[in-house]
Amino acid sequence: MGFAATITVDQLETDPYAAYARLRAEEPVAWVPSVNLWLVTRAADVEFVTTHPELFTAHVDDSPIDRSFGGPSIITVDGERHLDLRRSLDATYKPRVVASYIDDLVTPIAQATLEGLLARPERRAELMASYFEPISVLSLGSVLGLAHLSADRLQDWFHGLAMGATNFENDPEKQRINDATAAEIDAELRPLMEHLRDEPDGSTIASMLTVGRLRAIEEVMPSLKVIILGGMQEPGHGAGSCLAGLLEDPAQLALVRAEPARWDDAVHEGLRWVAPIGTQTRQAVADVELGGTVIPGGAAVGAVVASACRDESEFDDPDRFDVTRERRPNAAFGYGPHFCAGHAFARGQERIALQVLVEAMPDLALDPAHEVAFRGWEFRAPAALHVTW
Repeated sequence: MGFAATITVDQLETDPYAAYARLRAEEPVAWVPSVNLWLVTRAADVEFVTTHPELFTAHVDDSPIDRSFGGPSIITVDGERHLDLRRSLDATYKPRVVASYIDDLVTPIAQATLEGLLARPERRAELMASYFEPISVLSLGSVLGLAHLSADRLQDWFHGLAMGATNFENDPEKQRINDATAAEIDAELRPLMEHLRDEPDGSTIASMLTVGRLRAIEEVMPSLKVIILGGMQEPGHGAGSCLAGLLEDPAQLALVRAEPARWDDAVHEGLRWVAPIGTQTRQAVADVELGGTVIPGGAAVGAVVASACRDESEFDDPDRFDVTRERRPNAAFGYGPHFCAGHAFARGQERIALQVLVEAMPDLALDPAHEVAFRGWEFRAPAALHVTW
């Protein structure tokens, strides 16, 4: 029995990087029974899987995303169908468009959220739930057309949807949580979507329903749930991971304080160090030999972008967070046609949330009473980030 056959879900949830390093060295393409996936862990192989849709399709027969979100979505289709959905997002999320509005959008949200922290007489807080996640959900919610919903409700939505999206092991309790969340989203958003389909405004939801052609609500809803999950979760979690890296090495925090132009580098490195989204899932169209192993046709494949981001052949000392690292592309937003459409939005949001916080708290530090514990393999971030100031 090889190492891959012994890997447990809890092991991946606790520390996937140790498992990925061993897989890269010993079994770079391996069947992992606990998650019902072939895991591909070397950077070159991860890129190959995600850039050859003729060999590895985004449509997976038993997709947790499709099963949980009500049908095919922007991340589980290829070709013209994928391009059609992606084009409906261009008006909001193309990098040059994002650059025109991101600071004006996110800065007031970050400042208002920060004011709530600064008012605390105890001068300590847990930042994931009280700062980074609210900024993430309110910022994207405003662009989506969900500004009327509270941060708490949007946070509950992405936490609930994450249960289904990561349910490769078919855990009935995780599926129950997802299904209840998905039903709540359907009930809340269907009337809004009916209105926006008839009277579109400048929101993302309106664009998804009307740009290029009219789309049925049932066609758009699964992709909207993907955006609520990934788009609302990833920037907040990425920012939290980045701050954890900075606070664990005060010299690096001092460097970005002294040279604010380095915030983009810090965000880039944080995304590489702890990729908020761990895999892109594909299905082998036919038997494919990769990394000296044959993946059977019809098998589900996890292209582990988090592992690619720490591949020793790509990055020196890859487990170290280092804002001075030579900047080069990494796999955090995926590869190929499914490279994250919201990457510029996510990077900008992270930069602003981090900079607003750090500039307002010159003595910001980790709370010594609480250890920083990361959790997750499909979605990874600090489970909590306790600080003092």
